Parts: sequence; C-alpha cells; structure tokens
Amino acid sequence: MSDSEIPQGDGQPVKVYLDLLRIRMDTEDYRLLLRVVEPVLKALEEERLSSLDFALDSSGDDLPPQVRDEAALVIATAVTGRLDNEVVEIDVDETGPVRIVTDATTASDPVRLGEIADYIRERHQQTEELRGIAEVSGLPTDF
Repeated sequence: MSDSEIPQGDGQPVKVYLDLLRIRMDTEDYRLLLRVVEPVLKALEEERLSSLDFALDSSGDDLPPQVRDEAALVIATAVTGRLDNEVVEIDVDETGPVRIVTDATTASDPVRLGEIADYIRERHQQTEELRGIAEVSGLPTDF
C-alpha cells in the first residue's frame, strides 16, 4: 500500500500513525504491517467491514507480536479516529491471556478492565455451551 492508497476521507489519524510507524519500524516489518492492514482499511473506507473475515491471531503470516499489535492499533485508529489506543493484555482464567485494544483511559482503569474480563469470560462460556450443543447435534463446532 502506497501513501496514495491509504484511505483518505477522515483518515488523517491513520496516515499520521502510519507515518510514525514507517520511521520507527524495520522496513520489512512495516511492509508486512501494510499487507495486513490494507484489506481492513479498504473495507472500512468502503463500509463493507462486516463482510470481511479478519483475525490477527489466525493470520497465515505468523505475524511477529510487534507487527500484530501495531496492526491492531492502526485498525483501531481507523475505526475510532483516535491516536491514544493501547494494546492491553487481560488474564482471563478460562481462556488465558487475551489482548485487547482500548483507549488510554480504559487501559489505565482496573475496574473497567475487570468488566471487560468478565464479559470475555461470559462470551467464552456461551461459546462453549453452543459448541457442546452443536457437537451433540452433529453440527460443525468450528465457530
């Protein structure tokens, strides 16, 4: 993705963040980052994100953690228009550590992070219950 391909619209925060990353990151890592975020940025620009299946953890690229985190932050910047997003790791007993992207205020609020962890636990429990129902019913369980 070249500078001319970065979604414009109100994409100034994304452009600023990508410019900072270009200076800070290794050239190959930066190219990998662009390859990962380009489809998401285009989908956001075209308002078709709901049709895009995207997960940084399951990417076939075996993303280095730094590139994965920066990709998450670029996407968060595109969605929120904010440059104060942070990647935070929350320890959830049922799933192990979970990395989330949130704003700086939430990232520094242990009560809010606890609420997010509770939500993740609840969603995990619901998913496991649905997986069990699907298995007993002979339906696919890979959701």
